[in-house]
Amino acid sequence: MHSLPGQLTLGGCSLRYSDSVDAADDGTDEAERADASEPGSGTGADADAVVLLHGAGADHTMFRRQADALRRAGLRVVLVDLRGHGASRPNSTDLSPELLASDVERLIAHLGLGRVSLLGHSLGGNLAQELVRRSPERFRSLVVLDSTWNAGPLGFLERAGLRAAAPILQLIPARNLPKLMADASAVTATARAELTRMFGAMSKREFVAVWRATTQFVRPTPGYRTPVPTLLVRGASDSTGNIARAMPAWAAADGLTELVVDGAGHVVTLDAPDEVSVALVEFLGS
Repeated sequence: MHSLPGQLTLGGCSLRYSDSVDAADDGTDEAERADASEPGSGTGADADAVVLLHGAGADHTMFRRQADALRRAGLRVVLVDLRGHGASRPNSTDLSPELLASDVERLIAHLGLGRVSLLGHSLGGNLAQELVRRSPERFRSLVVLDSTWNAGPLGFLERAGLRAAAPILQLIPARNLPKLMADASAVTATARAELTRMFGAMSKREFVAVWRATTQFVRPTPGYRTPVPTLLVRGASDSTGNIARAMPAWAAADGLTELVVDGAGHVVTLDAPDEVSVALVEFLGS
């Protein structure tokens, strides 16, 4: 497991992160670190950087395999536990899209990253879209995994579903919520076990607050087009929300590549880690 030795103090939260420019932060062995430090490896402070943003209720470990692959490809990899998640708990400030976006902007500035690529899953994908929309000149590229299209059109039933999501979660007994969400998010036993652990680290109150913030990123904006090179990825068995409809519509509207991964559900990084890693290296490492 990657560790998160970095710490950025923010209002109501201590944001924990790792930066692969620091040789010992990523859980690799000595031989791998020696290879990464050789001249021309591209993993130093001047390498192209990618910031990985995890999904609601998860943490940075959902990207363990992908982070290793990207680092080996010569990218500077930044992992973070978003406010209220994982090692960035507790959080005493109400979550909102503005607050989450500000946290990531401050982290990027803190690390002096310049123009970076963003890779986000689910909530992290919504957050990455928002960051690019706010300041497109700050970002090189965007990868969105299993996330709806923030700016895309919504039908009546889709709007109703967004409004009803948090109230429905409130009705689920807290003891059942982690496994129920894990089973709905992944198709492989290994992925479900990892997600149950992640979801179980949060209280029901915390999880519902995160879910409310996630839905607030969705703001249909006719005519908006993604302004940076973008790759879309989703699991073929992802039945979460309107993703299976919205992502191909987004790809068609903006002329983007959409990769649909067989044998994977909503958390494609855990269900099909190797296939996703190859696709990310090809897109971000080119």
